[in-house]
Amino acid sequence: MGPDDGPVVVLLHGFPYDIHAYDDVSAQLVQAGCRCIVPYLRGYGPTRFVDSATPRSGEQAALGADLLALLNALNIPQAILAGYDWGGRAACVVAALWPERVRGLVSCDPGYNIHDIAAANTPAAPETERRLWYQYYLHGERGRAGLTAHRSEFCHLLWKLWSPTWPFAESTFADTAQSFENPDFVDVVVHSYRHRYGRAAGDPDYGFIQERLAQKPLITVPAVILAGADDGVSSKRDSSTAVRGFAGPVRRQVIEGVGHNVPQEAPVEFADAIISLLKNH
Repeated sequence: MGPDDGPVVVLLHGFPYDIHAYDDVSAQLVQAGCRCIVPYLRGYGPTRFVDSATPRSGEQAALGADLLALLNALNIPQAILAGYDWGGRAACVVAALWPERVRGLVSCDPGYNIHDIAAANTPAAPETERRLWYQYYLHGERGRAGLTAHRSEFCHLLWKLWSPTWPFAESTFADTAQSFENPDFVDVVVHSYRHRYGRAAGDPDYGFIQERLAQKPLITVPAVILAGADDGVSSKRDSSTAVRGFAGPVRRQVIEGVGHNVPQEAPVEFADAIISLLKNH
């Protein structure tokens, strides 16, 4: 969307959401003269694997590799990357490992959204652990079967728990829920939540990327971190903790009355964060 010669912004959705999270954000950015690219992540909507033998990986290295491949395929030398949840992870991976391709980054809490898999099995505070119940559920085959049989109900519950103050319409959820009918959705989601805890092997094709991510590379590009004050899944943190992992210009903004799905709940603030990067850098 937007003019072919405008500054490029890639908007990346999370789990369990899809490209509709950016309907309002992209409209504002196009009005500001930006060229917006809003892709489905692997395993969502109309995406398909070319080779039936390709592992249905949801690991962070695969998400980052997909984003880099998209930039290359569209001949985009540099872009603003903006995302949350899985999409924020893909954006952080590319910003950390290929900073020359990134003009600026908007990432939602936790900010530095790259998993430290080596430390993933260190217990967190009980309240944090409670918020992550869905991840542990998917570690077992009961969880896989539950997501397969009840994918819409499962994701609807997460929307309610993660954005408790967002009065989304049922039609809004229904528009996105169609993306969960992808034949690879369950496999990609389950792999994502197993791999990050070392419970599933990664795709060997992305091993070199994961090795680099294990070194905890700093993000040096200009960045804005957005946090929903009512986020029902991300752990509460102060700004000094949230900016760890960033070595370039970075600021954090907490948005009152907003939960986990920041771009869809607060599209004006999300678009403004992107525009601020375009103006200042």
